[in-house]
Order: sequence, then C-alpha cells, then structure tokens
Amino acid sequence: MDDPLLKLATTFLAGGLVSLLTMTNPLSKIPMYLALTSEMSTTAARDEALRACVYSFAVMVSALFAGVAILHTFGISYGALRIAGGITVALLGQRMLFGTADAIVAQPARHSIAFFPLALPGIAGPGTIATVIGVSTEIAELASGPMRATAYGATVVSVALTCLVMWATLRSARLVSRWLGDEGINVVTRLTGFLLVCIGVQFVGSGVRTFMAGA
Repeated sequence: MDDPLLKLATTFLAGGLVSLLTMTNPLSKIPMYLALTSEMSTTAARDEALRACVYSFAVMVSALFAGVAILHTFGISYGALRIAGGITVALLGQRMLFGTADAIVAQPARHSIAFFPLALPGIAGPGTIATVIGVSTEIAELASGPMRATAYGATVVSVALTCLVMWATLRSARLVSRWLGDEGINVVTRLTGFLLVCIGVQFVGSGVRTFMAGA
C-alpha cells in the first residue's frame, strides 16, 4: 500500500466504519424497533426500517459536509469540538456500560416512526453526529484537495455501510432477537459501551493535542 491516497482512504474507511458501527450499535436498536413496530405488519415495519436508514444516512452526510462550516460560523475550534464530542461519546458509552441500552422509551406506533424517533435520535443521535463532525475536522486539516476529497469519499462510504448494516439488522430484528435473546443483546451492548468510552477518550486526547498545537 505505497499509494498515500489509497492508504488515506483505507484509514478513513476503516476508522469511520468502526467508530460509526460502535456508536450506532445496531443490535441495541432492536428492542426499540420491535416495540415501535409491534402493531405494524412485517412489510410496513421493514419499510419503516429502510426509510429510517435513508434518513440517518442523509443526516450523517449533512453533518459531515456542513459540520466545519457550522463550527466556523459559531467560532468553535476543532479542538473544542473533539473534546466536547469525546465527552459526549464517553458519557453515552458509560450509560450503555452501566445503565440501559437506550434512553428512549418506545411505545407501539400507528404512524410513521422512520424519522423520529428511529432515525433521530435513535440511529443518528448526538453522539453519532458529534463523531461525524469530529471526522470532518480531521479531514479539514489535511494538506491538499485530493487528500480531502479522498477522505470525504471514504467517510461517505463508511456512513453508507453503517446504514446498510443497520438496515439489515432491523430488517431481521425478530430473528436476531430470538437468536440472541435479551441477555445476548445486553452483553453486546455492554461491550459496545466500553468501546465507546475508549473512542471518547481518544477524541478528547486528539482535541487536547489540537489545543496545545494551536497555543
């Protein structure tokens, strides 16, 4: 892998995919999805899952491309964003590790739940958006246009793959729920929470380094 652009693309694709899959934690969304769609037919429930993943993709890509502009508008430094995002991610991870899998109390719905609460804040919640904007700040600091374009492209692919995994998980939610059981989903959620704490600490460390470099 001597090509620097290929290496960069691989780094952002793998890093983005791991971070987003860990943050969104598809398995933890199964109980909420099943509760919200309990009174829907299988076809209608799957349609809601597909729309939710499309909405989530749009939200995350918008945050990726608009994040830096928003930061500049409000005068927020990259370091501050990474520290704030890291704290947010770590707190969400801590809640998953020691508390409940989801803060949303789901009730059966007879109307569309694709955008709210499934896409927002279920899939593309505050931690996910903070993670995506954090990646956008790293991209903005790359040295050249081709490098930034490569990193953006790889990150968009990682977002698309994350949404694809989420869609596949929700589409087969009833089967996965029976296979893993409540205890299995709980174990996966706790492990994911620990990984989120680690990712949050890494974000904070990156933000501190950025602050020190700019001081």
